[in-house]
Amino acid sequence: MKIFLDTANIDEIKTAKKWGLLSGLTTNPSIIAKTNIDFKSIATELCELVSPFPVSLEVVARDAEGMIAQARVLSKLSHNVVVKLPTNPEGLAALNVLKEEGIETNLTLIFSTSQAVLAASAGATYVSPFIGRLEDRGYDGLGMTRDLMTIFEKYKFTTEIIAASIRDPHQAIDVCKAGAHIITMPFAVLEKMLLNTMTDTDLDRFLNDWEKVPGKDVAFIEGSLDAGV
Repeated sequence: MKIFLDTANIDEIKTAKKWGLLSGLTTNPSIIAKTNIDFKSIATELCELVSPFPVSLEVVARDAEGMIAQARVLSKLSHNVVVKLPTNPEGLAALNVLKEEGIETNLTLIFSTSQAVLAASAGATYVSPFIGRLEDRGYDGLGMTRDLMTIFEKYKFTTEIIAASIRDPHQAIDVCKAGAHIITMPFAVLEKMLLNTMTDTDLDRFLNDWEKVPGKDVAFIEGSLDAGV
């Protein structure tokens, strides 16, 4: 299981990298708009920062011809660009051309098992079911993830499933149980998965007790713990 961030915030990405928890990045037009930075500048910076891992950048055309043209431009920004296409007839038509050109794709805005199966059958590199948004609307997003894993394994699809639109740590763990290849989440969810007040409380207790240890002031000076020193 790989962890992607769903953000364009440079500080958040740097922090996740420092933690050793970043295996890729997803964005969309709404996320990019929040940066208030020239698109080419922010896209290039994101690709450089996340390299060698994949960065999903989304087309904004509504027709296949426009999507194909935009995808070709995006793919030239960096070696690690993955082009996000909508999972609709125009998106699949664009995918059919782009896969022949060796351009990796992420079919997004998936809200049904059938959409994901068709996208994988058509040769998408990734599919992104929107688990959180499905659950928000009363649908079984986790059940869909389990169904997709069963189908993909049965038919040996090489397409990877990116569980997207993750709302909280519990949902993240549930899609892990379901077997999703990748989880993409906002930084706030990643941070909540890591932080725990009980960890902080017990750490304080341990460190307070450390203050009572004889020789603590020199214990971690280089060479001080060597035998005979």
